[in-house]
Amino acid sequence: MDAHIKKVYVPMTETGFYILLCLKQPNHGYGIVQKVKELTAGDIILSPGTMYGSLSKMEKDGLIHFIREEEKRKIYQITELGKDVLALELKRIERLYRNIKEMV
Repeated sequence: MDAHIKKVYVPMTETGFYILLCLKQPNHGYGIVQKVKELTAGDIILSPGTMYGSLSKMEKDGLIHFIREEEKRKIYQITELGKDVLALELKRIERLYRNIKEMV
């Protein structure tokens, strides 16, 4: 993984984290919005501008790729690079959680 990608994406925003997490299975923007809303019990609702801007940037950076179009919806999936970035973020979150538990 190149240093630029690591610098830009780790630590991740919640938006970026949830997009990559949701794209472990092929999905489209609206499907991601709905899944994030479900996963967070409505605490996070991604706006279309945020969603599509993030998808565009992640695709350009190689974290996700377009796989097909269905009923005018672009379907994306996480790439190997995206999986590596997500794994780095998960390790970071696990470390934070572990440290909190040790200090409380």
